[in-house]
Amino acid sequence: MRTRVQTTEKYRELTKGELQIMNVLWDKRHATVGDVRDALPDPRPAYNTVLTFLRILTEKEYVGYEPQGRFYVYHPLVQKGEYTRAFLKEIKERLFDGSAKSLLSFFVNEENLSAGDVQELLDMLEKLK
Repeated sequence: MRTRVQTTEKYRELTKGELQIMNVLWDKRHATVGDVRDALPDPRPAYNTVLTFLRILTEKEYVGYEPQGRFYVYHPLVQKGEYTRAFLKEIKERLFDGSAKSLLSFFVNEENLSAGDVQELLDMLEKLK
């Protein structure tokens, strides 16, 4: 049974394919290779491709597994919120010189925010006062 949790503070960035697999596991919590493959959008990758991604994610300690009969059932060792927090923190440090203000400013200027989105951001900022 493989269930060791990643102990490093810094998570390695996931590739697009790895992130697709992780999103399935975060959604399902437990899944076989076939379950993961079936949950991916068309055109679905080959079974062996999904298996390779799961092996890589296991080596990176993002995914654990347990044998169940002839199959392995995979599960995330890193929660989505943990990864998102670490990834965005790294982006903030690398691209915005550690400035949360610059990061937020970038998204505000680049996204077409609705009036509701703006109000929600203002409400969040008000709670921080």
